[in-house]
Amino acid sequence: MIRKLVATAAAFLAAACTTVPARQPAAPIEVQILAINDFHGNIEAPPQPVAITRADGTVLKAQAGGAAQLASALDRARQGQANSITVAAGDLIGASPLASAYFLDEPTIDSMNLLGLSLASVGNHEFDKGSDELLRMQKGGCEKQTTRVPCRLEPFAGARFQYLAANVLRSDGSTLFPATAIRQFGPVRIGFIGETLQGTGSIVSPSGVAGLHFTDEAATANALVPQLKAAGADAIVLLIHQGGKVPDSFEEQGCNGLTGDILPILDKLDPAITTVISGHTHQAYACMLERGGAERLLTSAGRYGVLYTDVRLSFDPATHRLVGKHAVNVPVTGNVGSDPKVASLVDRYVAAARPAAERVVGRLAGPALKDGVNGESAVADLIADAQLAATNAKDRGAADLSFINTGGVRTDLVPRADGSITYGQIFALEPFGNTLVVRTLTGAQLKAVLEQQFEERDGKTQLRASTLVPSANFHFAFDLSRPAGDRIVAMTLDGKPIDPSGRYRVTVNNFLASGGDDYTVLAEGTETVDAGLDLDALEAWLATNPPVPTPGRIRDGTRR
Repeated sequence: MIRKLVATAAAFLAAACTTVPARQPAAPIEVQILAINDFHGNIEAPPQPVAITRADGTVLKAQAGGAAQLASALDRARQGQANSITVAAGDLIGASPLASAYFLDEPTIDSMNLLGLSLASVGNHEFDKGSDELLRMQKGGCEKQTTRVPCRLEPFAGARFQYLAANVLRSDGSTLFPATAIRQFGPVRIGFIGETLQGTGSIVSPSGVAGLHFTDEAATANALVPQLKAAGADAIVLLIHQGGKVPDSFEEQGCNGLTGDILPILDKLDPAITTVISGHTHQAYACMLERGGAERLLTSAGRYGVLYTDVRLSFDPATHRLVGKHAVNVPVTGNVGSDPKVASLVDRYVAAARPAAERVVGRLAGPALKDGVNGESAVADLIADAQLAATNAKDRGAADLSFINTGGVRTDLVPRADGSITYGQIFALEPFGNTLVVRTLTGAQLKAVLEQQFEERDGKTQLRASTLVPSANFHFAFDLSRPAGDRIVAMTLDGKPIDPSGRYRVTVNNFLASGGDDYTVLAEGTETVDAGLDLDALEAWLATNPPVPTPGRIRDGTRR
């Protein structure tokens, strides 16, 4: 009996001394955010190849993008991910190629529905056709808000994703769309804020933003943080249509040499906003930055769906605290496949637009390119000349000269092998449906509006991004070393100096005529004549087989 008791005790002590394996900590909860920006209705893959700097420093040159390829790539990225959401940072529509714009961008909204978009901030181009048309994009329906016919091909049901517009206020103080959204991923809640750049009102036609006010990006977002925290948000993501620039333009990872308007916004943001998905500049970057007292993840996916950003946020499973974040931009090249439902949608609209797109409108002896100096380029010169030719007759406005803003010049104009130019090409070049306006300005007003082309940035005076390119008979020179208001040092029309008290008939598009791009002096013109569509003017000019202009109408007098 004693032996049995001793044996039992020994066995008990041996069992007690056996090491019990420690419980392994639960793995973090990972949330995937797939992001795009600046799609601009590119439902077809853009024809121009892009150069993307890979994470290892090599450069990938390939044709990329297209709604069907993007849908397939996003579907692949979601595989194996329990928690995933797809978002956008503005300019899904507007300034679009013909296959989308000809149908009021309805196929772009439909393609976004099919590829699983959930949330999108508004961008400036969402307002190109006015807030009523933008509301139709959200709600659907066939109410006619523009000169184009809606639902031309099929009924339009509207966006299944939600637009967000925290800093877009109506006159009564309400937001045009919801300011925020919260999404649940298992036990984790993420709050999203959607904004456009505060300057939207000055870069969109005033008629497109009538009755709306755009507030400061950082102040607006910060004011929403307590509300989102009270609603249980474990992290806050800002979708903002404002961004930066990097020398390489498209980077899979990194923000090497990052500059731009997004940086001062980051400096002012509440530390609780630790993930910022940006856009507007058509650049691609993804990196961690120490700005404004917080370590923030900043991303942008370029433009036209040629890349998407794969953001991963990791949360502690017990406390739901954000413990990690990283992102990479992923190229959308041909090897990702093509989603059949989206491809069918795109093919349907491309086929419907093809007769208009392929109609030959004229010829050019060579390419008229968008790149240039002092804001001037061959293709901008071509448009300015077309506008003057369309409006210089007495019954068309009796114009003396013409200006085009470089922001309204969207593409190169490269003829086919036989020299022909198609309607689809010129539509891509001038996709806004602007009309031409002829107004009388004095010589002093001409000088004043040209003085509005300059800005101070980083302590230096420079031309603004959107300059005024004149018709061939008008030349001007500027001197950046001179004080504000006195930088235009020469102006000539047909070789003769401009008389400050003289009266001149000037042609611009309706965007500029209403003070767009902050050229407010143009809105002061008198004796207004509406002279038809800008696209019709360009088509008529190309029918004359004009020469390709050689830039030289704008001269930097600083360089003597």
